[in-house]
Amino acid sequence: MSKAGLTRYAAFMRALNVGGHVVKMDLLKSIFVKLGHKNVESFIASGNIVFESSSRSGAALEKKISEALKSALGYEVASFLRTAAELSEIAAYTPFKGIDDGPTYVVGFLAAPLDAATTKKLMALRSKADRIHVCGREFWWYSDNRQSEPTFTTAVMERTLGQRTTLRNLRTVRKMAAKWGS
Repeated sequence: MSKAGLTRYAAFMRALNVGGHVVKMDLLKSIFVKLGHKNVESFIASGNIVFESSSRSGAALEKKISEALKSALGYEVASFLRTAAELSEIAAYTPFKGIDDGPTYVVGFLAAPLDAATTKKLMALRSKADRIHVCGREFWWYSDNRQSEPTFTTAVMERTLGQRTTLRNLRTVRKMAAKWGS
């Protein structure tokens, strides 16, 4: 928890600045400010916002943010929130022994943890080049291939998951945690 009873959150938005949906970070920040959030900052132009809020319900806050984004931008934007403490835990987590970085090493953010059946389906995407690990509301995907040359697409991954996700390079998550984590 931050000062004055505020909680610091990191918001990871899906479908911003990809696929023709270009959103300036100043506009994105202004949407969060209009929602009443404090100390709003963006981190690289890929839909990452860090802010403080008096809200204690991450799920309700995610819904409120997604609705405000849809209203302001004219299309659906899923948001995935993590507290500063959760962000630090995610950045420090090491699912693949001896692997710290690679051509593709991303964290997938989810709205809810996967059930056993869906986890099994996701694990079926693994290959000699691709490793996947699930923990809580995140999964880690390491690939020997670059993300631009995948063994499978994000669309295949989302169909397998049965829910939306947004991916962030682990280096980005670690930099955010170093700056704003607990």
